[in-house]
Amino acid sequence: MLVQDWSSVIVASLQNLWLGFASFLPNLIGALVILIIGLIFAAFFGTLVEKIFMAIRLDTFLSKLEITPYFERGGLKLRGARFLGQLTYWFILIGFLLAASDQLRLFAFSSFLNQILLYVPNVIVAVLVMLAAVFLGNFLRGVVKASVRGAKLHSANFLGSLTWWAVVIFGFLTALVQLNIAASIINTLITGFIAMLALAGGLAFGLGGRDYASGLISKLKDHTETRN
Repeated sequence: MLVQDWSSVIVASLQNLWLGFASFLPNLIGALVILIIGLIFAAFFGTLVEKIFMAIRLDTFLSKLEITPYFERGGLKLRGARFLGQLTYWFILIGFLLAASDQLRLFAFSSFLNQILLYVPNVIVAVLVMLAAVFLGNFLRGVVKASVRGAKLHSANFLGSLTWWAVVIFGFLTALVQLNIAASIINTLITGFIAMLALAGGLAFGLGGRDYASGLISKLKDHTETRN
């Protein structure tokens, strides 16, 4: 009798295990099909995006921004087309992984993948901000150099480089804010940086232009008294 009871328990457990696996099997097959389709689509569109940006010579444009040496110093090779292609690949693949995870009812994992997908646009915007900062920094560096040399002043190269670094650092901090990396600290640094520039400009004008301002006020005062 005891042996029969144990046999019934084991048979019932195996039946329940098989029924659970049988009900889970269609979801597993569906998730695998979704994943395979996702791999195909991601590879296709990732390669397509990379070839499109290679055709429009994105890497040539980036090399003209003179940022390639900075990547090479860090042991990295700047390949903008490859980066955008891989970004497209992973964005599409993560989207299909999200669908497969929902198929398997792995809702916690689906939530994690959804957060990644929502974060990708921040990465794109941060990259665009850095590119814009480098482009603007190069332009302003040339303007400052030309202006200083035109005024026959010294340290044209130093002031041009200082301008470039100021713009690029400001763009870098803005990109970090876009990526939500220590946003409160970065906002404080940006505010302090702007306040420092304003204070430096005010002191420079106040100390350097004090005599000129005093003379101008005296001339205006003399002119007013003469007319009276």
